[in-house]
Amino acid sequence: MEEEKVILVNQNDEQIGLMSKLEAHKKALLHRAFSVFILNHKNELMLQQRAHHKYHSPGLWTNTCCSHQRDGETNIQAGARRLMEEMGFVTSLKDTISFIYKAPFDNGLTEHEFDHVLVGHYEKDPVINLEEVSDWKWMPIEEIKKDIAIHPEKYTAWFKIIFDKFYSHITL
Repeated sequence: MEEEKVILVNQNDEQIGLMSKLEAHKKALLHRAFSVFILNHKNELMLQQRAHHKYHSPGLWTNTCCSHQRDGETNIQAGARRLMEEMGFVTSLKDTISFIYKAPFDNGLTEHEFDHVLVGHYEKDPVINLEEVSDWKWMPIEEIKKDIAIHPEKYTAWFKIIFDKFYSHITL
């Protein structure tokens, strides 16, 4: 199977090339990504716990799902694809905001992403893919914000950034 490639971008999110995902993370090159936030009618967010064998941020809690767009794929298409692959369902998504972040990890890799935040609504339980996700839960938005302040080590870098800077954009 061919190694997954990410879309390298400039500061304006204009595509400048493709590179293997691992190489882009080793070289800390800016690439396109997305983070999906699924809320229910109680304004609870569906969180996932990343699988424990992931090469970075294993076992940490984060937004509903996230990944990288494929060449020629829109943000919404990519979000819907990955939502099905990780959480076992599809729902309408809205492209809200985007931002650039850089987060080095203990294993020598660095996330340097132009991240697009996608928001959707869903009421049922997911059917998680255990290759990608260890666990999941619904959690009220206000509780998440408090828990991140008390236990930041339990959450992924990008999730903490989104909650810190873009909290108002993740509600429907």
